[in-house]
Amino acid sequence: MKKLYFLFIGLLSGVSFAQVTFNPGIRLGANISHLSDGQTNYWYNDYQSYYQYGADKFDIKSKVDFYIGFQANIRFAKFYALQPELYYTRQGAKFESENPGVETKTVDLSYVGAAVVNKFYFDKFNIHFGPTLEFLTDSKNIPSPIGVDLGILLGAGYDITKNIGVEARIKKGFVHVYNDHTNVTFQTGVYYTFNLKK
Repeated sequence: MKKLYFLFIGLLSGVSFAQVTFNPGIRLGANISHLSDGQTNYWYNDYQSYYQYGADKFDIKSKVDFYIGFQANIRFAKFYALQPELYYTRQGAKFESENPGVETKTVDLSYVGAAVVNKFYFDKFNIHFGPTLEFLTDSKNIPSPIGVDLGILLGAGYDITKNIGVEARIKKGFVHVYNDHTNVTFQTGVYYTFNLKK
């Protein structure tokens, strides 16, 4: 029993005197986004500016846009950090008609979001994952999308220097933002962390 007690005290002491660092940073990169498979039989009403079910079938293609945000890297250990993030992201998809006479339409969805990212470090590499919560700020060419999206991200990064790194992520939404479609976004970009200690 005494051994367990001293072990417990030792663990508490180690945590208490561990060097926890807090380092803010910025993230910037490209989104390659689309809406998940679902009902794709729509026709586009130019007067009312929305898609409806109809005879024309549209293929859902990816669109390219950007994201930008802030991160707060809280390093608890050499191998682990908790990283809250706030960001702005532009997503959506392209609806490409199989009818040559129908113009391709681009759906735009803009969000302000937050994520709580768990980062595990392996020397200069890291893998990370966590939940996301996004609020719709603007939309185009889509009727009454759901205003909130919940999702999860999974990604990897590489620290080029102590401050600069590159990252790639896949972010999957769980909310049916329009009919039975959900957001799927691949992100690739760079991050800069101020005075990151390792």
